[in-house]
Amino acid sequence: MPNKTSSAVENVFLCNWHEFPAAVFGSADLVGLLTDAEWLYRENRKLELRLKNAKLKQPACIEDIDYTHARGLSKPVMLDLASSHWVQSHQNIILAGPTGVGKSWLACALGQKACRDGFSVVYRRCSRLFDEMTQARADGTHPNLLRRLAKAQVLILDDFGIEPLTAAQRRDLLEIVEDRYKLASTIVTSQLNPDDWHAAIADATIADAICDRIVHNAHRIKLGGESIRKKEGLTNGKKPAK
Repeated sequence: MPNKTSSAVENVFLCNWHEFPAAVFGSADLVGLLTDAEWLYRENRKLELRLKNAKLKQPACIEDIDYTHARGLSKPVMLDLASSHWVQSHQNIILAGPTGVGKSWLACALGQKACRDGFSVVYRRCSRLFDEMTQARADGTHPNLLRRLAKAQVLILDDFGIEPLTAAQRRDLLEIVEDRYKLASTIVTSQLNPDDWHAAIADATIADAICDRIVHNAHRIKLGGESIRKKEGLTNGKKPAK
């Protein structure tokens, strides 16, 4: 993330630059420092706005990933994804595994890193997204919602496949992934492996279309092992699963 300490030092200097001897900094140096400080301030504000709009579920950070927990998470793979090249290439990420192994946390960490790298991110839990789509269809804002989702450079769909989709949900999901195909990136977390998504989508034809637009262009991360939440407990004050 941008260096807040450096920013603070520059701000203090800019407020008190007239107290320094003229020989220390020339006018060109002061203008350059002012320009740098203004650029840093604007970049920090842009990052704050991207993070606010992303509405990430958890305050996750890629640098805080715990690789000691036995869950099949590859550090080289995560470091490669941390470069955000997958976003530039409009590729997807699928995080699959049982509950409690940190899928949502990792998705938010990747989303937060994408925000830091200048990309727009939107997080939605699938059940709430479908509720939002239903409401949007009722109040006439459904096309606007689809456009907003399509514009996000990274869309995080969390907890996909908890229950079979309805006909309306299948259509909505297909529209979402169709609008994003080869134009933007999507992160999907699910307890189901992609091979089992057809049962959750509950329509073979639509399932083929959805999977074709997500799975075949995705980095697939299969997690396993014991639930981190179960291992750490819910009342011992430790951080959420990551």
